[in-house]
Amino acid sequence: MSIKIQPTEAELEILQLLWADQPMTVKEVHEQISQSKDVGYTTVLKQMQRMEGEKKMVSRYKEGKVHYYSAILNKSEVQTSSLNKFIDTVFNGSTSQLVMHALGNKPTSKEELEELEKWLKAQRDKG
Repeated sequence: MSIKIQPTEAELEILQLLWADQPMTVKEVHEQISQSKDVGYTTVLKQMQRMEGEKKMVSRYKEGKVHYYSAILNKSEVQTSSLNKFIDTVFNGSTSQLVMHALGNKPTSKEELEELEKWLKAQRDKG
C-alpha cells in the first residue's frame, strides 16, 4: 500500500511521537515538541485537527473531556514513501547515487563495509 499524502516536516514530528507512544493528548504532544522548539499549544492543536480531518493521518477518541490521538499511517509505509520521494527528487530516482553519496559523506568502518559486501552478495545471489 502506498500513502497518498506525504506528511510535512511538522506532521512527521507529530507522527514520530505518536508512533513511539500512542495514544497521546495534544497537551502531551505539545510538551514534547516544545522541548526542542518554540511552538504554541494552539498551533499543535490545529495541526493535529488537520491531520485528523482533512488528511486522515491520525485518529481521535474522547474519554471524558480528554481527546486522545493515534497515528493511522504506518511508520514503515511513510518511511518508504518519504525515501522514494527523496530519491526521486534529489537523486533523479537513482538509489545507487544516494548510496554512493551517503558512503562518501563520512568514513565507512570496516564492519560497515563487510556488512555492505554481504548485502551485495545476497543481492547478486537473488538474481
